[in-house]
Amino acid sequence: MNDTAAKPTKTVPKWETDAKERLRNAIKRYNRPLSDLCDRDANEGDTRLVVTDFLCEGLGYDKYAELTTEYRVKGEFADFGIRLDQQMTAFIEVKRVNTKLSDKHLRQVQTYALNEGVEWVLLTNGHVWQIYRITLGLPVETHLVHEADLLSDQTPGQKVNSFFLMTREAIKRGLIDELWKARRATSPKALTEILCSKPVLDVLRKEIRKKTGQNVDLKDLLSLLESTVVREDCK
Repeated sequence: MNDTAAKPTKTVPKWETDAKERLRNAIKRYNRPLSDLCDRDANEGDTRLVVTDFLCEGLGYDKYAELTTEYRVKGEFADFGIRLDQQMTAFIEVKRVNTKLSDKHLRQVQTYALNEGVEWVLLTNGHVWQIYRITLGLPVETHLVHEADLLSDQTPGQKVNSFFLMTREAIKRGLIDELWKARRATSPKALTEILCSKPVLDVLRKEIRKKTGQNVDLKDLLSLLESTVVREDCK
């Protein structure tokens, strides 16, 4: 008889199951229209129509209560704003379907976010969706937290899991915040700070002495790490 206790099965909450089923149906439905938009190189207005529908039917936002279009920010207009619990949560910038998303497009919506004190922005061309975290303060930092593509070669299940983090349910429950915290904790900059910290340098110095018999000065060891191991853009 096997005395090993069976591991408890994680129960998936109904809200998550419902959100993923809604996503699955929407992804299936919008695959063909998006492909058609790409084939005819549709303009930004046509792309925005599909984005609006996917925001509601796929990601679960209420078109009238939680989405606002042409939100005015200091004389300019953001394509969409997402308002949850009466608070502006994110801005969305939409580009035409065949546009390759770039830093130029990000800077545009980043400005809106900074002016309104909003920490999240979404950048999309209808099929590629990118969500960024804006760290308010000095200096301002913007990090890509997650990206998903409706027209990728992923399986339907993989696409559902990828887009789930952008759903209304996931955003409200802070799942994207948890992902951001995990990414920030293991970012190149964070890992560099740990690698170059005194406790880690002490361990490295002891290991070097143990294996080679050489005593390396901590300052010299730090200098070697910075010049040979750590990339300049990680500092």
